[in-house]
Amino acid sequence: MRITLHLDTFECADPAAYAILWLDRDARKWSREGHAAVDLPEWGTLALTKDCTRIVGTLGADRDRLCCELTGLDLLSPQGPFEGESGRALWYRYADRAPVVGQWHVQWIDETDTEPEHGVFADEF
Repeated sequence: MRITLHLDTFECADPAAYAILWLDRDARKWSREGHAAVDLPEWGTLALTKDCTRIVGTLGADRDRLCCELTGLDLLSPQGPFEGESGRALWYRYADRAPVVGQWHVQWIDETDTEPEHGVFADEF
């Protein structure tokens, strides 16, 4: 299952800040498809728990960092997510500061088992 997720309405100086993420639930990876002011790595891994999905960025040389927490996005549940579902996003813009609060919402879900046309994850080469 692949999910297109929109992150926006962050409480920061730039009211137009957003990011579009592509989540692959089965591979437990994500990629950044578009963004403005929300500076995330190009891709990373998903840390899944009940009622929360963590976006972990890959910085290289075996260094990862928590980028976002998506409260209420339960990718382990067989019933969800669904298109239009939304919740609170915590963007960890700076490691030494409190997270910036925003919103996430599911734009699109692809439940087909087909392989993507192009691989997007650097660790697959």
